[in-house]
Amino acid sequence: MTTMIALFALALYLVFYFTFGKTLRDKLLKSDKAPAAPSERLSDGVDYVPTNKFVLFGHHFASIAGAGPITGPAMAVAWGWLPGLLWIWFGNIFLGAIHDYLALAASVRYDGRSVQFVAQDMIGKKAGKTFSWFILFLCILVVAAFGDIVAGQFAGDGRVFFSFVFFCVAAVISGYFMYKSKLGLGGGTIIGIALVVVAFIAGNALPVKWAKDVYFLIILVYIILASTLPVNLLLQPRDYLSSYFLYFGLLAGGISALISFRPLDAIPLFTSFSAKVISGVPSPIWPTIPLVIACGALSGFHSLVASGTSSKQLRTENDALFVGYGAMLVEGFLSTLVVISIAGFGFFALGDKLMATPALGRFVQSFAKMVSMNIPFLSFNFMTLFAAVWVSTFALTTLDTTNRLGRYIIQEMALPLKDKKPGVYKVFSNKWVASIVIAFIGLFLARSGGYTVLWPAFSGANQLLASVVMLTVTIWVKKKLDPKYTLTVFVPGIILWVTVTAALVWYEFAVIPTFFRDMAKVQSVITGVIVGLITLFMLILNFIMIGGFAKNWKTKAQAA
Repeated sequence: MTTMIALFALALYLVFYFTFGKTLRDKLLKSDKAPAAPSERLSDGVDYVPTNKFVLFGHHFASIAGAGPITGPAMAVAWGWLPGLLWIWFGNIFLGAIHDYLALAASVRYDGRSVQFVAQDMIGKKAGKTFSWFILFLCILVVAAFGDIVAGQFAGDGRVFFSFVFFCVAAVISGYFMYKSKLGLGGGTIIGIALVVVAFIAGNALPVKWAKDVYFLIILVYIILASTLPVNLLLQPRDYLSSYFLYFGLLAGGISALISFRPLDAIPLFTSFSAKVISGVPSPIWPTIPLVIACGALSGFHSLVASGTSSKQLRTENDALFVGYGAMLVEGFLSTLVVISIAGFGFFALGDKLMATPALGRFVQSFAKMVSMNIPFLSFNFMTLFAAVWVSTFALTTLDTTNRLGRYIIQEMALPLKDKKPGVYKVFSNKWVASIVIAFIGLFLARSGGYTVLWPAFSGANQLLASVVMLTVTIWVKKKLDPKYTLTVFVPGIILWVTVTAALVWYEFAVIPTFFRDMAKVQSVITGVIVGLITLFMLILNFIMIGGFAKNWKTKAQAA
């Protein structure tokens, strides 16, 4: 069973990449006739940097993935392994890949500007301002959800923290050789991979056990620094080396799944229409599975990465298919492996006992077991360390990328104050202040704990943004590209919008009240108020955006 599912997923993604993906590139976008990319025309050595597509793929994938394609599927197995797997495949192909690719391409056509700038041009100024608030709230929730995950990984396995520290040092050193020496990409890569091996050895030899709050403080300082430094100092080389984690993990996991011929009997095919997944509350299979499984199927956050950093580094628009569309399909295959490893090699009881096991713990243990059983020279001990560092590294990449994007948004939102209140503008336009605001609020929420509550809040905001981006791109396709492809984007976009809106309404009324179960827990109450208000505000903004979309659509239809 594991073999059949892995083969089917591989065939599915390859077929769609070489057929539908290339059709979008050649027939809709006509990328071979596109002008020079903004990374060439606007090169500044800081944000606009022409980058080899393989290096950029590593940065882009590490930024969009984080722990997302792992955490969501690992939570969703509570409904059984089949419902989550079907949503991963459907969402990935008909929503996620289209969303990521066209968001990246649109940003490139707009000189690497953000997706909210595209929305402002396509739908109106109100849409641009609304988008800014969407993104600001999403950035806060991303830091909250992923901050809790990383701190938990560091606190749960003493080997992981210093493995990551040494990995960052390795990235800076290899980046120097890649960009500043005659060794170039090839030599820097060899040095970097060798240093990554040393990082694993050093981390394994220097386990530390500190309180979770210590790690929250370290993460706070790290993401502030990483989000303000030039991208080619730490982010690019670190994310490029992170891509080798991906390649190794996918290779080891893929081979193990293909040769194991193991039935998926650790988790039932289906358990319940209303499993207790989110905060112990009975969670309906629809619309909650699309709420829980974010990055593995689709993610609005990907459009922020695509238009925030990747579009500024894309060497040519032709590379967008490989970087944007390809990375999303690879992420879907990773989520498929997560389901296979837990359903085929997990050892977790269902019900409350399953949910008591952290989602990433389910993945780390199951993945290590799957690989070590099928590839004997990769021990269970090593694979647990590898899987934990892999997840933590990708999650931290998402954290500092998010903080960088949040910094951009705060600085953009402060612009109207430049003449009216120059003192306030000076404060919030400062890159350090803007970075601290996002990091501090997000990690304050993370400190309250409860990933099963914070994760769907992030995921809901994430999917809501994805639906709005899909509708924005629909207008772009209709107005600027080829109207005959309009329904290709519109139909999945509106299906997603209905689904995620219903999910967030359910979350607001069913889950937010759980924050107030124990009124003595002050931080939990404060977190509940903040998350509840963010969710409510985003729902209001959501209807404002859909109104603007409908008005614009109607106007264009009449003009035609």
